[in-house]
Amino acid sequence: MFISQVIIHMGSNNSKTVHVVFRLVIALSIVLILSPSAFAKEVIGWVENVGVSSSNAIIKAKIDTGADSSSLHCECITPYERDGEQWVRFSVTDINDQTISYEKKVVRKVKVKRHFGEVQRRLVVRMGICIGDQYAETDVSLVDRSGFNYSMLIGRKYLKDKFIVDPDETFLSRPQCEVD
Repeated sequence: MFISQVIIHMGSNNSKTVHVVFRLVIALSIVLILSPSAFAKEVIGWVENVGVSSSNAIIKAKIDTGADSSSLHCECITPYERDGEQWVRFSVTDINDQTISYEKKVVRKVKVKRHFGEVQRRLVVRMGICIGDQYAETDVSLVDRSGFNYSMLIGRKYLKDKFIVDPDETFLSRPQCEVD
C-alpha cells in the first residue's frame, strides 16, 4: 500500500522513477525470501541455563561467541576402555547441586592453549545441549572449570544458525526441549 502511494505521488508520467521503485521492491522481496533464517533465530543472553544430555541436568552456561567449541566443568574424569574403544566416566553438578554421572564414548582428544599460555589436553565427548527449545548434539570438551563462574561454555559450533546473542541480557530462555 505504501509503495503504491509513493508511485501515485511521484506521478504516473515519471516511468523511470516507477521503474527504480519497482526494482527496489523486487530486490527487498528477494532478500526477505532468501534469508528467513535470520528471522527464525532465537535471541539469548550472554549467560543462560542450558539442559545437558537427556538427563534433567540444568547447567549455568556462559555463551561465548569467541570460543569455537563448547566445554563442560566435570569432576572425577576417569577414562577407561570398553570394547576396544576409549570411554570416559565423569560427573556434573547442576544448578540444584545434584550430581549427575555420565559415561560417554570419547570422540577425540584436543590440545587447548589457555589464555595464559598453558597447553591443556582434554577429552571430547558428544552431548545433547538444549537452549530454549533448540536441541542439538555437539562436541564438548571435559575440563576442570572450578575456578570459573560458569560450569559450561557454549561455543559457536553449537550457536551457529540457531541464536543471536544479546550481550546486555542474561537468562532470556529456559531449556524446554523434549528429547527421547
